[in-house]
Amino acid sequence: MSETSSTLSVEVWRGGQNGSYQSFEVPRRASQTVLDVVTHIQRQMDPTLSYRFACRVGMCGSCAMQVNGVARWTCRTHVSKVAKDGRLRLAPLSNMPVIKDLVVDMDTFFEKIQAAHGRFKGEHTRHEPVALVKPDSPARQEADAGIECIGCGVCYSSCDVVTWRPDYLGPAALNRAWTLVNDERDVDGGRLLAVAGDAGCHSCHTQGSCTLRCPKQLSPTAGIAGLKRMAARAAMRGELGNETGGA
Repeated sequence: MSETSSTLSVEVWRGGQNGSYQSFEVPRRASQTVLDVVTHIQRQMDPTLSYRFACRVGMCGSCAMQVNGVARWTCRTHVSKVAKDGRLRLAPLSNMPVIKDLVVDMDTFFEKIQAAHGRFKGEHTRHEPVALVKPDSPARQEADAGIECIGCGVCYSSCDVVTWRPDYLGPAALNRAWTLVNDERDVDGGRLLAVAGDAGCHSCHTQGSCTLRCPKQLSPTAGIAGLKRMAARAAMRGELGNETGGA
């Protein structure tokens, strides 16, 4: 049976947190992405289906969902790579409350980035010369390794530690903190304390699911390990005080 004439058996999560799967038979086409499948269902079969997408070219990350149990960007996931048996099961990202169907509430995800002091804090104003950072400096290279994160939530959805303990800051927030502690222009002196607590970097079990699933091929695991080393050295020097950071 040719790829253009066959059909896909697609199960799609419907409803809220306690919803269920609904089955659809969708035409299978050449070079078809999973996002194409979801769009076909919404436009041709059931207009009440809710899902997110924007750029369709792997830049925004808003189309992320679980495809056969794995969090992915659906615009970059070709059906031929994940549905060799002609079956797809689509679900919302895990570790986040479901709003409706394939749409999740990402408020807590972004709040954890804030809790990890994920905003750049500089001391210069726009009226001063642009700060120069040597691109070959070790700190700059450490920051470069994780700075391309776009906050899609795939790593957070893939993290078992977040599942076990919802207060854990998670790989995206900690990766962001790692890029900023290595930015020599940043002057936030409380960031390391914020990520060194019980729900911070030391809660990571280094399973590597975040790195394995990251669509940008970043390594939050490496950044978290760097934070652990930096926090340990700061603690031995007595620089973290007696407070406990975390979410």
